[in-house]
Amino acid sequence: MTSTFNINLIGLYTILRREITRFLRIWSQTLLPSMISTTLYFIIFGNLIGPRIGEMDGIRYIEYIVSGLIMMAIITNSYGNVVASFFSAKFQRNIEEMLVSPLSHQTILWGFILGGVARGVVVGILVTIISMFFTKLHILHVGLTVLIGILSALLFSLAGLMNGIFSKKFDDINIVPTFILTPLTYLGGVFYSIDLLPRFWQGATYGNPIFYLIDAFRFGMLGDSFVDINLSLSVTMSFILVLYILSLWLLKKGVGIKS
Repeated sequence: MTSTFNINLIGLYTILRREITRFLRIWSQTLLPSMISTTLYFIIFGNLIGPRIGEMDGIRYIEYIVSGLIMMAIITNSYGNVVASFFSAKFQRNIEEMLVSPLSHQTILWGFILGGVARGVVVGILVTIISMFFTKLHILHVGLTVLIGILSALLFSLAGLMNGIFSKKFDDINIVPTFILTPLTYLGGVFYSIDLLPRFWQGATYGNPIFYLIDAFRFGMLGDSFVDINLSLSVTMSFILVLYILSLWLLKKGVGIKS
């Protein structure tokens, strides 16, 4: 039992170290783009458009969008890291070697997921630092803010793994981020409060899981939220549980991996 535990612990550490080394080695492709795009968002929406808008829910507009921009960076980077890494492992057939090794499926799963979480958290920290150059950063509930950030990275690392499992060619890994993830992120309340929307679109927003993440993250930073924080946490944990069980089952079945 101890030997098996040690093997899986070493395996988890090895996969995680490889994932972190990979995105740090190509930092100009994995970390820098989010820093540049966030800076542009702050310049355009914060400094140029923000003063014309004034306030959003009683909060200066540039302060209001900080939480959304940080969350957007965490979501896109955690998702992108896992889908690209897992598909590359499939394409190079490295994943098959892992599956026939003594490592458990959960160890392999967590190795990729934690790699995505690590990149999401690193980029989130970098974007937070950038935001300090444009506005005074207020974090009312530090623990809750960190928790939501980690849960968001975990959720979308799992979603990225699902995309990687079903992708058959390199073009497939861009379909979900382009046509699903990006629209849901922008429609999740990054740049606006949903009470500005017509009733129909407000109702539609409640079906967007990213809305609950951004709303909870904004509550952690500013104390402002549109829905109850407990509801946001419940929705987030439910999605994580469902995706984890499904991802583990697909990995055990070898879907998208075994011929």
